Amino acid sequence: MSRSAPLPGRPVRGSTTGRPIMALLDLLGRRWALRILWELRTGQPTFRELRQRCDDVSSSVLSTRLRELSEAGIVAHTGTGYTLTPAGRDLLTRLRPLSDWAARWRPAPDGPPAAVIDADG
Repeated sequence: MSRSAPLPGRPVRGSTTGRPIMALLDLLGRRWALRILWELRTGQPTFRELRQRCDDVSSSVLSTRLRELSEAGIVAHTGTGYTLTPAGRDLLTRLRPLSDWAARWRPAPDGPPAAVIDADG
C-alpha cells in the first residue's frame, strides 16, 4: 500500500475500493491524527507548539500526520503555523456528537459499559 494519505478512491485499510467512509476512518485511525485535529481547534500553532500540545509526539510522526492531513485537505500550513481548513473545521463539527456520546458513556465498575441513552429516548 502506498505511503500517501488515505483518500476516497484509493485502496485503504478495510476497503480495496477506497470507500469514502473507510478512507476517512483509516486516516483518523492513524496514530495522533485525532489529537492533532483536536489541538488545531484553536489558534495556529507552529510545528514546535503543536508537538508540545501533543505531549511531545515524535517530530517524524507529527510531520507524517500533518502531511497526510494536508494531502486530505483537512489541515493547512499558513506560513507561520498550522490550521484546520474549512473541511477540517466541518469534520471537527461533525465529530462533536460522537464526543458528546463518549462523554455520556460510562463503563460499569464491574461489567460491560452502561447503556447510553440518546437525547430522544
